[in-house]
Amino acid sequence: MSADAETSLSAPPPSLDRQQRWRLVLGDEADASCGKPSGTALEMDRALAALYDADGPGRGGSARVGGSGRGAPTVVRWLGDIRQYFPASVVQVMQKDALQRLHLNEMLLQPEMLEAVQPDVHLVASLVSLSRAIPAGTKETAHRVVRQVVDALMKRLEEPLRSAVAGALDRSTRNRRPRHSEIDWHRTLRANLRHWQPELRTVIPERLHGHGRKSRRPQREVILCIDQSGSMAASVVYSSIFGAVLASLPAVSTKLVVFDTEVVDLSDQLDDPVELLFGVQLGGGTDIGQAVAYCQGLIRDPRNTIFVLISDLIEGGVEQRLLQRAAELVGSGVQCVALLALSDEGAPSYDRQIAAKLAGLGVPSFACTPDAFPGLMAAAIRREDVAGWAAQQGLVTSRA
Repeated sequence: MSADAETSLSAPPPSLDRQQRWRLVLGDEADASCGKPSGTALEMDRALAALYDADGPGRGGSARVGGSGRGAPTVVRWLGDIRQYFPASVVQVMQKDALQRLHLNEMLLQPEMLEAVQPDVHLVASLVSLSRAIPAGTKETAHRVVRQVVDALMKRLEEPLRSAVAGALDRSTRNRRPRHSEIDWHRTLRANLRHWQPELRTVIPERLHGHGRKSRRPQREVILCIDQSGSMAASVVYSSIFGAVLASLPAVSTKLVVFDTEVVDLSDQLDDPVELLFGVQLGGGTDIGQAVAYCQGLIRDPRNTIFVLISDLIEGGVEQRLLQRAAELVGSGVQCVALLALSDEGAPSYDRQIAAKLAGLGVPSFACTPDAFPGLMAAAIRREDVAGWAAQQGLVTSRA
């Protein structure tokens, strides 16, 4: 049984019975026991065969989706077929598998191909990796596809992050003599309900409760240091979106740095995450120590700085330099976190030895989903034990 095929059939259309579903998983070798597919099931079988039987027998492998520019019409038809016969979540899995198994990246350089693909994070990552090669005639379509995905992710992720950060930023420091602009009206009314005046139909507040006095300078400095090697593609997409949200908050000073063997500071592009993504160059080697050293030079107020290293920790540079820089950051009062991935993909592949050594220095290391990231930032801003927070969320942390 093909594991890839089984995954893609995890949410089959309700019109297929159990026997038909098994036939789609097993391929044409199961015709005798499950019967030959027909109608919709036959079209689904052909779409699966084009992808999962591309390199071998079974399901009539002649339906293969090709990997050259001349095969674009065939690929576009195939993309239309899978969108017709499979749920959106399965379509995303199949598109990702097609890019990996059939080497279809070059097809993304054609406008008609991009118009047919269902936009998702993995497609954005592929377009970003190809950004230097996209021809002029396709760039507009590529930007439109990326913006569609970024806008959808911003709609989903922006408010949770804003709320989490705003709720954590020094609002526990209450002001007993607040100015009008500093009054916490919700807390004030709740605390003075016993002073309700029926005849006036109002509450007479005997004591005002206020937020902490607002400072003209940022209350926290956040540095996102992102590994742009190919394995971190989805993490780069999510990090760019979160960086843009943080940069829009006046109380947070945000820097975003990407690296491979070189370091690029993209902080001045945080107002537009789409343009920021097209400034990233996925792939290449990795020198984490050099990137951490650069970020160390950006820090102005160590005790109010949160440094988030987003990397699989597979170091191509000098390991000892990375560990020395991390120790210096922790020693100066910087709150450091190493995210092994910022994606929906689950447990990543990473260097467990370096993760354990960082944990021993006081730098918790764990993978984080995008939906959990706002909670992580809130915990860091409140100066909580981030490793303890991660454990409570069920995120596996590396131990010293």
